[in-house]
Amino acid sequence: MPEYSKKILGLDLTFKTDASPERVNQASKLLEERFAELEERGSALSKERILVFLLLSLADDYLQSEQKLDDFQHKANKLLEKIDQLETKSD
Repeated sequence: MPEYSKKILGLDLTFKTDASPERVNQASKLLEERFAELEERGSALSKERILVFLLLSLADDYLQSEQKLDDFQHKANKLLEKIDQLETKSD
């Protein structure tokens, strides 16, 4: 498993992950961009509070993505059932 050393949000971090270097860079960039947006809107907030808002935002994005995936899987299963029914009728 590759090890990465990155500076993210002013913190020097070293970690191991199976993620590709490109994905690690994309994730780091996303955090930096979202943090900067929140910091700009709430400049009077402490770094800790901004990080909590960032975590809430990312958690919400994750939950929405899970819901979309569940919806997609449900629709795909319904389509597969219809295909099975059509195949059964034609037999």
